[in-house]
Amino acid sequence: MKRLAVLLVATVLSLTSCGAQGQKVGEMQHESRSVQSEDARSVRAHLVMSAGELKVSGAADALMEGDFSFNVAGWKPKVNYEVNDEEGELSVKQGKTKGVRLGSGARNVWDVRLNDGVPTDLVVEIGAGESDLDLDSLTLTELDLQMGAGETTVDLTGDYDRNFDASIQGGVGEATVMLPSKVGVRAKAEGGLGEINAKGLTKEGNAYVNDAYKDSGVTMELDVEGGVGEINLKVV
Repeated sequence: MKRLAVLLVATVLSLTSCGAQGQKVGEMQHESRSVQSEDARSVRAHLVMSAGELKVSGAADALMEGDFSFNVAGWKPKVNYEVNDEEGELSVKQGKTKGVRLGSGARNVWDVRLNDGVPTDLVVEIGAGESDLDLDSLTLTELDLQMGAGETTVDLTGDYDRNFDASIQGGVGEATVMLPSKVGVRAKAEGGLGEINAKGLTKEGNAYVNDAYKDSGVTMELDVEGGVGEINLKVV
């Protein structure tokens, strides 16, 4: 556990460090990007934000629509997309992060919207900052959330029609995960140096389940690994 704490703190310091590298805070820049599905029947989306404010939601007409605002030129996001055998591979990654830290006037804000109808395997890596992941309308096939430092809210209360696995790795800070009441949920939770709180879930063996778990034809398997902070699981 001590080793985990050291690694997490080291990660946070590296993400918010203020070395050299020529990175400077300037005027706010705004950029919008749109990615078409190109007939992909499913997509693996990989979002990587090292520092800033991240919002992810559904309701995009295209496969992905994003608005990005930043005042450090090197933080301009890199968007890549390709399709192989009807499977799309989408990546949105923050540019160079060394040299400027949040809190020194630097800002980085992403508003990423994904298509509700395309089955999506979603990977989100968050460094330092705040994030709001409103995923209840998406057709998720898998979720992998890796958190750094800050506060994160995840809405998984959708009326899902297929089973999927979700993995959440805690960092330094607090995460609140909202879970559905009408879709079966089974959550395995392992604490780090922080706490994992389960509201609306019942302990069953080495996992927590909601009331719908035994009768629901659809199941969300959730694997939670706590870090140095607090993870709140809430059935709503």
